[in-house]
Amino acid sequence: MTHPGLPLVAGDADPAAVLADLLAAGHGDGLPVVPPTADRLEAMLAGVAAPDAELGLVPPLFGALSVRAVAWYAVLAGCRADELPVVVAACRAALDDSFNLLGLSTTTGAPAVAVLVHGPVGRRLGMTSGAGGLGTGNRANACIGRAVSMALAGIGGATVGVTDMATIGQPAKYTCCTAEAARPLPSLAQRRGLGVDVDAVTVIGAGAIVEVLPGEGYREPPSVLGPAAAAMAGMVLAMGDPARGALGEQFLLLPPEPAELLSMHGWGHEQMASFLLEQGAALLQGAAASLAFRAGVPAYAASGLAVAGSPADVHVVVTGGAGVKMLLLPTWMGGSRSVTAPVLPLGSGPRAG
Repeated sequence: MTHPGLPLVAGDADPAAVLADLLAAGHGDGLPVVPPTADRLEAMLAGVAAPDAELGLVPPLFGALSVRAVAWYAVLAGCRADELPVVVAACRAALDDSFNLLGLSTTTGAPAVAVLVHGPVGRRLGMTSGAGGLGTGNRANACIGRAVSMALAGIGGATVGVTDMATIGQPAKYTCCTAEAARPLPSLAQRRGLGVDVDAVTVIGAGAIVEVLPGEGYREPPSVLGPAAAAMAGMVLAMGDPARGALGEQFLLLPPEPAELLSMHGWGHEQMASFLLEQGAALLQGAAASLAFRAGVPAYAASGLAVAGSPADVHVVVTGGAGVKMLLLPTWMGGSRSVTAPVLPLGSGPRAG
């Protein structure tokens, strides 16, 4: 049995022809895919208790999410069977109302569904939380992120130029997935109350990906994080209405080297988040006031602007290899909240939450 509209092909089918047919039918992301044969789908679903149970409806056209449907796209993306629970958990998390997948899928903007994997599951699957995690070279990172993107778009009916109205888009819409490092900060999943060393995923409606360097000759926490605060302010200004900055979140991906330096100075996550929020707000308000003055708008219009709603909306996640270059992922300013959920076994059937 296959999900309606998700065909299986013969084992000797020509991959190029399969790709062309699938793209014509609205499946895939344009890159070559693994042909979805019955044997591959059966292997992907081995041990799954209820592959056809409906787990929710995926916007914008509200197709039914099931493990079988997700598994079909996981085959296309090159995933292995033991990665399927992570892909399913991410897809289910993206259906949370606060994530606003409908808005993310249909906007003329360019948000991507970014995936962070927490806990021992990343290491078991061979994911990297080291060098180049959001880039090339690691099969698990790339394939898991790609499977999530293709499954949500395909099951939900997000078709470029028809329902997905992104004016330009961004490469992160192909895949945007990495694992969180185990130290020196508590994991995001732990900070959100899921416990220590819990297998979990976080989905982020990432509006952009911005590289950030510490200040020259950095040795103190403000010189490490100051440029990140400036980048947060700049992104809020660049994303249209600066007043919407207070409604969003900011994710700073911090490599181990600067993370250890901050830790040596006694800065934990709360102090980092508070500094980034306060410094970002000061820079944003100053820049917005200057722009308002030049436009003939009263400067007081810039007061009260913020790069995020509170310190709890600024998330520092340790990941990456050698070096000090950070990455900023601001959430889509159209309105999206990140969602963290546990990775559940699929052999016991579907669970709510």
